[in-house]
Amino acid sequence: MMTLFVIVVVGYAAGKLGYMGGEFDRKLSSLVINWTCPALILASSMTGDMPDRRYILPLLGISAFTYVVLTLLAWGLSHVLTKNTSDRGIVAFALVFGNVGFMGYPVVASIFGQQAVFYAAVLNVVNTFAVFTIGTMMITGGQGSDRERFNKKVLYSTPMLSAYLSMLIVALGIDNIPAYVSQPLTMIGNITVPAALLIIGSSMSQLPLRALMGNMTVYGTTLFRLVLLPVGVHFLCLALGFDPYVTSINTVVIAMPVATYGTILCLKYQRDTTLIAEVTFITTLLSMISIPLLVMLF
Repeated sequence: MMTLFVIVVVGYAAGKLGYMGGEFDRKLSSLVINWTCPALILASSMTGDMPDRRYILPLLGISAFTYVVLTLLAWGLSHVLTKNTSDRGIVAFALVFGNVGFMGYPVVASIFGQQAVFYAAVLNVVNTFAVFTIGTMMITGGQGSDRERFNKKVLYSTPMLSAYLSMLIVALGIDNIPAYVSQPLTMIGNITVPAALLIIGSSMSQLPLRALMGNMTVYGTTLFRLVLLPVGVHFLCLALGFDPYVTSINTVVIAMPVATYGTILCLKYQRDTTLIAEVTFITTLLSMISIPLLVMLF
């Protein structure tokens, strides 16, 4: 967690020194969304040992259930956490979407072992679909004439196509992908994490120092994002009879700080990045405390 946070700090310094920012950040964001992240998603299903197939469908099921519950809760909570209607979509996004692809994988590996990274990737299939459909509508759902409608092209964008293909590989149990295919995808996909974190840092460098300290909306969102929602969903899933192992992995995944895609999507759709950058910064910082505590609890 500290290593990833240091990369954010480097991005902050790069933004302050003029190496990043503005048009550069927007182009790098598009590269991450359309190229490096799809490569990361595909690579996650092509490397490592094939996991126990008994967990694949339960993981997809609990993930779909989780995002339905989180989306419904986020709609109501966003009205409580902020009175600013233009911020409600961003608050809702922050409540629903954690940093699964960027921070979830290494954290899950450190807790459950390297093989569990594949299970996190299965969970990430639903997360990817939700980010680029529900998440996009949240980010672009402001009031006024610039309101963005749902674009069906999102369903066959490169991130979604890679998610579909990854799901197919998992479902068919294809484990003999040639190295000349998997290794380049892995190398390109490995660009995603540092690039996304550098973008976060660069976006924060455009904010006044006082803004990085947060406000009541930021801290209220952080409390729900890192503690209340993961704990609530955990016990709800156990009560409904989901497998305890599957539930534990799902809980760790949704306990991640706010997804870096929030900032990237705000840049892509020319939304104000102030609130999403603040809540991403605060949740990333405090997750270094909250995640170990949750692991001790469960």
